[in-house]
Amino acid sequence: MPKSKQNPVFAMMEEREDSETKPLHQDAGGSHVRRINPKKGILEMMLRPIRWLRMLSEELHWSFVLGVVIVYGISQGFGVGLSRVSTQYYMKDEQKVQPSQAQVLIGIIHFPWIVKPLWGLLTDVVPILGYRRRPYFIFAGFLGVISMLILSLHKNLHLGFALLSLVAGSAGIAIADVAIDACVTQHAISHTYLAGDMQSLCGMSSSIGALLGFSLSGFFVHLVGAKGVFGLLAIPASLVVLVGILLRESQVRNFAYRRVKEKIVDASKVMWTTLKCRDVWRPCLYMYLSLALGLHIHEGMFYWYTDAKEGPSFSQEVVGSIFSVGAVGSLFGVLLYQNFLKNHPFRDILFWAQLLHGVSGLLDLVLVLRINLKLGMPDYFFVVVDEAVSRMIGRIKWMPFLVLSSKLCPSGIEGTFFALIMSIDHIGLLSSAWSGGLVLHILNVTRTQFDNLWIAIVIRSLLRLIPIGFLFLIPRSDPNLSILPSEMLRTKRGNDVLEPENIEMATLVNSI
Repeated sequence: MPKSKQNPVFAMMEEREDSETKPLHQDAGGSHVRRINPKKGILEMMLRPIRWLRMLSEELHWSFVLGVVIVYGISQGFGVGLSRVSTQYYMKDEQKVQPSQAQVLIGIIHFPWIVKPLWGLLTDVVPILGYRRRPYFIFAGFLGVISMLILSLHKNLHLGFALLSLVAGSAGIAIADVAIDACVTQHAISHTYLAGDMQSLCGMSSSIGALLGFSLSGFFVHLVGAKGVFGLLAIPASLVVLVGILLRESQVRNFAYRRVKEKIVDASKVMWTTLKCRDVWRPCLYMYLSLALGLHIHEGMFYWYTDAKEGPSFSQEVVGSIFSVGAVGSLFGVLLYQNFLKNHPFRDILFWAQLLHGVSGLLDLVLVLRINLKLGMPDYFFVVVDEAVSRMIGRIKWMPFLVLSSKLCPSGIEGTFFALIMSIDHIGLLSSAWSGGLVLHILNVTRTQFDNLWIAIVIRSLLRLIPIGFLFLIPRSDPNLSILPSEMLRTKRGNDVLEPENIEMATLVNSI
């Protein structure tokens, strides 16, 4: 069904576009026809993203759009963009660890994302002072601020305490992510036809934020050092606190805290029942296999970029600029999905994305073997192209996962179940990181030894092709339709179960 028939907002937008881009004039016979004005056509193209945001704001409430931009764009996108480069240099220059060790440690840093169902259960089942979201945003923000300040201000911090602080900062981002994911999932159920648009908004916010973060990361690392960047990362975390302060939500009154255990048990039963559904566990299994078989060896490549005598020996600014171009590629992948791919079956998109994901990995092989120099292609140019293409393909592969995951969540525990699916994905990423670290260790890839790095690249590229054989696990259905049975999508009401809330951002005047 066309969107204009599904929603009056789309019809209004289409009528406005027709009236503004196709003015009436009379032909030789005196009849009125429409002619497209080229200047207005360009203007309409420029205004289309603004109208798209306005449409989402009217359909889903402007507060939802603002919350997504803050959490995904500033906290995760910009913050993670800064932290990735600073963490890599912190492990390499401050803690003096080997590439294989850094690979394992970075996997541990992301452990809070694996236990996302725990955060989801707490936000869905255990309100604090009568609120389900606001206290968790505030707690997550303060956790991030404190952990980043410890890393920034403490001199000669032991590796164990540094790792604990990094894990705490990651936990703050994960908790805020769960809270906003719950809002996204609630809207995906009530506005099924906008599920792809919502994930595009999330992806675009994250990509634009990451672009800014990566663009400035190298400059900041060079200017104030990796520890100084950690101090700057307290700012995005403080904005998460601000979200918790400004967030207005209906207060839960007379909540029976004595029944929290019972509610957790009930939610767990619903999760288990849903997970046993054939249309749910099969896509989850595929998502895990696709991520786990990716074989993460980024730390080995990072050390080769910066330290190898035969390598390019990139500076901090250059490394940051490379990652920023990768963020552009990621954003381009989101735009491709939003404009051309979101209505295609999941299985078709994932087949080509997985195939290109494996082939694009061989670009690193060309770089490490220095074939690019023999072809007259400078290292920086080739690395930039490699990063942009890889991130674009990775984003196109990830977008169907997000849309599919949002459609697998039963009503009432949307945040918890979406967190469960995302934790499965992060277990896959952790498996990829640790297996990649093991491969680097076996191949004796160290801070100064990179002779066998090319073998790791070949192994990674071959493993990336294996998930294609498991595509039968992905449903071949219309991505705009629901996947779960209708009884799982019904919203339960009453004090004993959770219902989607009308969450909106209050103005500062109303919050005083």
